[in-house]
Amino acid sequence: MKIIDAQNKPIGRVATEAAMALMGKDKVEYQPNNQPTTKVQIENASKAKISQKKLKEKIYTRYTGYPGGLRERTLEELIEKKGYGEVFKKAVYGMLPDNKLRKIMMNNLEVTE
Repeated sequence: MKIIDAQNKPIGRVATEAAMALMGKDKVEYQPNNQPTTKVQIENASKAKISQKKLKEKIYTRYTGYPGGLRERTLEELIEKKGYGEVFKKAVYGMLPDNKLRKIMMNNLEVTE
């Protein structure tokens, strides 16, 4: 298990470190088609360094599938609604390869605030 401390670090720096570990790229026996077994825990997520500008201007979008169903939420609203863990999960999710192994890798990620 790899433990990453997010205190006073930007979200992206922590997320890239976690994504590399989840993919197994920090291991000697790395193979892109093998299921990785590394578990990653991100600690102190609420103490990460986030600028005030990013809190207001970073926008997460999703589409419901219905006409006029584009939903937008700022980083500040996401933290208020779902917590810091969701922010890190979204960041790591976007950095993992879009294949069948992504869901398995995300199950190995744990975020504590």
